[in-house]
Amino acid sequence: MTVVRRGGGERACHGDRVKTNSPSGATPTGRPGAVDHGARLGVSLSGTNLERAGDYNQRTVLQAIRVSGEASRTDLAAITGLTAPTIANITRRLLDAGLIAEAGRRQGARGQPAAQLVINPGGGFSIGVNIDRDHITIVSLDLAGTVLTRATREVAFPMPDDVAAWLGGEITAIRASDLIDERRMLGVGVALPDDLGRVTLPHRPAGYEIWNDVDVAALVGTMVPWPVHVDNDAAAAAIGEAQFGSGMVLPSFFYVLVSAGLGGGLVIDGSYFRGAGRRSGEIGFMPDMTRRAAGRTVQETVSLSALYARLEKRGCAVTGVDALTGGDPVVAAVIRSWTEDAAQSLIEPLIAVSCLVDPAAILIGGRLPAALVDALVDRLNVMLADAGLPSDARVRRAAMSHDAPAVGAAILPFLDHILPSDAILMQAGRTGGLSERNLPF
Repeated sequence: MTVVRRGGGERACHGDRVKTNSPSGATPTGRPGAVDHGARLGVSLSGTNLERAGDYNQRTVLQAIRVSGEASRTDLAAITGLTAPTIANITRRLLDAGLIAEAGRRQGARGQPAAQLVINPGGGFSIGVNIDRDHITIVSLDLAGTVLTRATREVAFPMPDDVAAWLGGEITAIRASDLIDERRMLGVGVALPDDLGRVTLPHRPAGYEIWNDVDVAALVGTMVPWPVHVDNDAAAAAIGEAQFGSGMVLPSFFYVLVSAGLGGGLVIDGSYFRGAGRRSGEIGFMPDMTRRAAGRTVQETVSLSALYARLEKRGCAVTGVDALTGGDPVVAAVIRSWTEDAAQSLIEPLIAVSCLVDPAAILIGGRLPAALVDALVDRLNVMLADAGLPSDARVRRAAMSHDAPAVGAAILPFLDHILPSDAILMQAGRTGGLSERNLPF
């Protein structure tokens, strides 16, 4: 089993990773150790070589095909700035590896029709898992980013044994299906909140702190023969959005993940930004500046846990997110009040993000139903417009808002093997790349 973990706090820049083939490389909590061999050096002293540059160019061409939908070799040369002979060599290798395919020809202004290249969906597969305080979700993806299978168990504060038992059955079902070619499986990603066993939320049971001592990568690794990647849930959601969602047209954005708790992730120029302490984006722990919530954190208002607590006080029996849009007038009234309070609690942090980072957009995703996200988005946009900021980022619903951490987790193996990253060019600590000998098939 190969375990792949991302640096402290489990937030990952693209390509930023720690690898180990034994438990000695892991901390008791499943978080990475102190040495992050793949990390980009703070003063950019890591050089590169022809192999690294070639790996980067291959990943870039593959990404250009994926983003374009289909592209000719001439298109790829124009998009990437690489020479025609280089494009010819790279596309031949990608075709030989089964990562792309030819999809007919397009007639140009003159000459022979140009062959169109597309991603081969069956060229690679991955599994993504999201573990949280109110559910467990597992998805499987193909190389085109299509969700092939999905399963969710609504469960309050699942213990590690509960998670292992449920995941084991679901992974067995995925492997037994005819949708996945195990020979081309790239790995499994797992997304979960930082400090899962430490942060107190309503109704947290005794003993839930056991998660502090669980090696999550090892827990999942006992069920599969593939590499396991572990990341923070908000980071995974933001990375997924960057690669297969709004990031296709928005190179920089701040992602707000509303789940049982509240998290955030910052993507700058297409790369996830982790921060010096590897805990960037922790919007949920910011002080709530409203008088209503003095002394509390933003997460204590803006989270599903907080919304459920309000509904419980009003005598509403809500057992999951689906019940939030069931048409009950009392539930609807509580949600309207919560939406206004959530916007009031979020506005100051989002003003700070807009002024300090100047992202192209602020995206909201997570487990909130789309109608609730849209209501929150509309209210926040009015408030940001009223603030008169030098450059106010529009708030939008994330393109991959539903199951975003699980889908983002499934993309982590793609990052390791086939998607481009500046870190790939860094020679220090690099041991693999996009070549026939480094792909797992």
